[in-house]
Amino acid sequence: MPEPSARMPADATSEAIRVYQHFREVFGGAPTGSRRRRRDEPARGASAPFGIGREPRPLGDTLDTLTAELGWSSPLAQQELLSSWSEVAGEETARHSEPVGLEHGVLTVRCDSTAWATQLRMMRTTIAARIVDRYPEAGVESIRFQGPDAPSWKKGPRSVPGRGPRDTYG
Repeated sequence: MPEPSARMPADATSEAIRVYQHFREVFGGAPTGSRRRRRDEPARGASAPFGIGREPRPLGDTLDTLTAELGWSSPLAQQELLSSWSEVAGEETARHSEPVGLEHGVLTVRCDSTAWATQLRMMRTTIAARIVDRYPEAGVESIRFQGPDAPSWKKGPRSVPGRGPRDTYG
């Protein structure tokens, strides 16, 4: 079996070094020169284990930085708003209403009855002010309150084709 240096041409080692140096330049790290440095001399841009910028940071701060960098602040604020509806609207109101979704700046809230939907429409400015105060990044521009779904005449075992029972209404 030939020894490793005999299998590899002389310029292959230098090509590998050139590729490695190119990757260091592209993916981080200063280009390395051919000069050697002493062990006690720190590399330019290198940091000491407990030097400036190397202090441990709280996990919450790290997650806040990460969510801001990735653009997750708005979706997370929207989901937090939907999950904490009882704190925003109040316990009694939350028992009779439920946020359904948030699209294009419009928060849709479904209510148990039309009376609750009407009452919440009158409280719209108060609720919107609380939302903007607590969750400014959610992007809520307006609130839409819905009553319960109306019964459908098109479904069920006794439905008939055509206008059905409504043809005698008037």
